[in-house]
Amino acid sequence: ATKPKTMYIGGPVKRDAALCLATLRAGIDPGGVPGLRHVQGRVVMVDLDADPDSIAPMVEGVRIFAGYSGWTIGQLEGEIERDDWIVLSALPTDVLAEPRVDLWGRVLRRQPMPLSLMATHPIDLSRN
Repeated sequence: ATKPKTMYIGGPVKRDAALCLATLRAGIDPGGVPGLRHVQGRVVMVDLDADPDSIAPMVEGVRIFAGYSGWTIGQLEGEIERDDWIVLSALPTDVLAEPRVDLWGRVLRRQPMPLSLMATHPIDLSRN
């Protein structure tokens, strides 16, 4: 195992704690593998106390996040119902996007019209 090149910010809660997401190689079943918890598709959470030598051959790559975002019971569901969020499917490669990639724009460009047009919005609307 090597030190990560980049630590990502996962959110404002518990910034002193790290969470790890990984994308599994195609055909790998995470069921029963100590240290892996299935999230969706090929994406898993990795227990950072697990033996990295046993997990490394199974993954394409990992992202380590400092902190996380949290909601009270029902809060996120309410925000989604009010359309405060755009909920979209992700690809396993989204987890491994390079740090300088505009992931928001990339995901939106994959969507049907008119949602894909949002990819052209400036990040800072005051500069439009």
